[in-house]
Amino acid sequence: MNPRIARIAAWMIALALVATPIVAVLNGWLADERWPIRKLVVQGRFVQVDEAAVRAAVAPRVREGFFAVDLDALQAAVESLPWVERAEVRKHWPDRIDVRVEERVAIAFWGDDRLLSHRGDVFAADLGRVPDDLPRLDGPDARAGEVWQQHRQARERLAQIGFDVRATRMDPRGAWSVVGVDGAEFVLGREQTGERLGRFVAAMQRLPEAERGRIARADLRYANGFSVVWHAAPDPNAVAPQPPEQPTENAHEPQV
Repeated sequence: MNPRIARIAAWMIALALVATPIVAVLNGWLADERWPIRKLVVQGRFVQVDEAAVRAAVAPRVREGFFAVDLDALQAAVESLPWVERAEVRKHWPDRIDVRVEERVAIAFWGDDRLLSHRGDVFAADLGRVPDDLPRLDGPDARAGEVWQQHRQARERLAQIGFDVRATRMDPRGAWSVVGVDGAEFVLGREQTGERLGRFVAAMQRLPEAERGRIARADLRYANGFSVVWHAAPDPNAVAPQPPEQPTENAHEPQV
C-alpha cells in the first residue's frame, strides 16, 4: 500500500474513534433510558446517619444514566449530610452504584452549638442525639485537635488528685482553662501548661483528699507557684437539719 494512503487511512480511523462517543451522545446511545441505574448499594455502620437520607441524596443525581453519572457530585452530596465523615462512590457495569459511608463519631461538644468528631473536625448536627456527659470544649476551629489534646492531658493530670475534668477552653489569646465536673476552675495560661499542671498536682497530693475537694479555683500562672480559692470548710458544730415531723395517728387536722 502507498505510504501516503496508509497515513490518510490511519488518520481517518483515529478521527472516527474520537467522533464515535460524540455521535453516540448526540444520538442518545448513552442516554439514561438506554443505560439506567437500576441498583444502589449503600454500605456502612449506621448509628447517626440515616440510610434513607443517603439514598435521597444520591437518587436525583443518577437519573442521567450509567455513563453520565458524576461521581464527584455524588460524593459531595453524600458528604454534605450532617453525620457523614467521608463517602466513597463507585459505579459497576452495567447498572449499579455503590456508596460506602463512614460516620462521624462525636467525642465532645464544641462551643455552644456544634460537635467535635473523632478525626478532629468541628461540625454541626443535632446535639440531642449525643450523650450529655461528653466533654465540653471551645476554642478556634483551626486548633480543635490541640484543644482535644490539652483536654486529655489536663484530665489525666487532675485525675491524680481526684478531679474529673468536664470542660477545656482556649480563649482568643491562646490562654487555657479547664473546669471540673464539680465546677472547680483551673487557669493554666498560655505557656508551659504541662509543667504548671505537674507542679500543682505534686503540691496538692500532699494534702488530705478532703482538703483537695474544697478547691473552687486555682490559678497556675505564677512563675514558681499558684494561688487557690477554697470553698468554706464545713462547720463541725453545725447541727444537721432535722426531717419534718410526720403526723401521728392521733394528730388533729389543721384548722381552716
